Amino acid sequence: MTKILHRTIGTNLRKAVTAEGIYITDSEGRTYIDGSGGAAVSCLGHNHPEVLEAMKVQMGRVSYAHTSFFTTDVAEELAEQLVELAPAGLDYVYLVSGGSEAVEAALKMARQYYVEIGQPQRRHIIARRQSYHGNTIGALATGGNAWRREQFKPILPETHHVSPCYAYRDIQPGETPEVYAERLANEINSKIEELGPDKVMAFVAEPVVGATLGAVGPVADYFKRVRQICDKHGILLILDEVMCGMGRTGTIFAVEQEGIVPDLVTIAKGLGGGFQPIGAVLLSEKIYRAFAEGSGLFQHGHTYIGHPIAAAAARKVIEILRRPEMMHNVMKMGDRLHAGLDATLGQSPYVGDIRGRGLFRSVEIVADKDTKRPFDPARKIHAKIKKEAMQRGLMCYPMGGTVDGKFGDHVLLAPPYIAQPEEIDVIVERIAASITASVGHGGSLS
Repeated sequence: MTKILHRTIGTNLRKAVTAEGIYITDSEGRTYIDGSGGAAVSCLGHNHPEVLEAMKVQMGRVSYAHTSFFTTDVAEELAEQLVELAPAGLDYVYLVSGGSEAVEAALKMARQYYVEIGQPQRRHIIARRQSYHGNTIGALATGGNAWRREQFKPILPETHHVSPCYAYRDIQPGETPEVYAERLANEINSKIEELGPDKVMAFVAEPVVGATLGAVGPVADYFKRVRQICDKHGILLILDEVMCGMGRTGTIFAVEQEGIVPDLVTIAKGLGGGFQPIGAVLLSEKIYRAFAEGSGLFQHGHTYIGHPIAAAAARKVIEILRRPEMMHNVMKMGDRLHAGLDATLGQSPYVGDIRGRGLFRSVEIVADKDTKRPFDPARKIHAKIKKEAMQRGLMCYPMGGTVDGKFGDHVLLAPPYIAQPEEIDVIVERIAASITASVGHGGSLS
């Protein structure tokens, strides 16, 4: 009997014993394709020899040094790499141990920034419904994932939410993407006016929404409009790239494809590739200067920030991601994955939308393709897809509550960037079979 409090109590979890490339093998000898990179984490697959060697070398030097006493070459070099790769204007790095920590740190940076520059009245955070920013209290409050928030509402700090950029369901008949983007931007502006422009400190969004909506990207010039609104009101723009960043969408930073620069960016998951827990916040010069010329500190910290072995792993991961063939393969295999999904599932009466960028793709499941009506949540289609896929030797990332936190199902695919054409084809074959089996014969809603 296990002594671990697992995510789901009583579940019969398989035991992973070995992993290599895009495959994980369990204790019974069954092998699974890691079609989701865990949770979009394993960007280079498993057991990558270069990353393991970098960690080993660092272990022989310094395995841990608390950041209140020391910095290390490896942490400094990692920060330099990240700044070099980031959109111009993101000039400093704060290292943490994961995505939720990164979002918490970014929120506290935003608050402290305004205290430092003499605007302590700014406290409101605006984010989007059907978003996900992490499981710590501040990150959970900021996120718009209704199911995850529900039982914790009484202890969540006040935040405010506007509509997501979710064209498949929310664009109106006859509305162009440009007009839709303008409508959403006007909604953000109205919320700011309602709260008081001088009382809002940050707008938070995922460039490509991950877990909650399933690889939903923006339309037209949505983020350019958001940037303009934030600038107009003196509000910080925080972009959460914990899931969609570090090459997942075909560029190292997902925001590169939007033509803007945020004030703060959070990254994790693919930053360490699963080899070590690590995350980071990239911040602008003006935020850094406010701290440096004000109190002289960022009033925050965790025991394991800047961990040398984690930094060594991330530094090597980034070095590999920068090789020309890596992002080329992400785009090429992403196109192949999308084309395969469209060929096998595009005509299914139970597949409403196939979407995403790079190796970040999703399939939204519906009970009626014409009306986009979702399945009854009691059927737990997303859970059935996961079970069916595992039986076929495929790991995927399904979620329920896609539409509003209760209704809707989708499955997210985020395979490692090293995936080859024949492996992508197997992923397509297995996920198509799993979805088909999960909706049931004839698509009965009972």
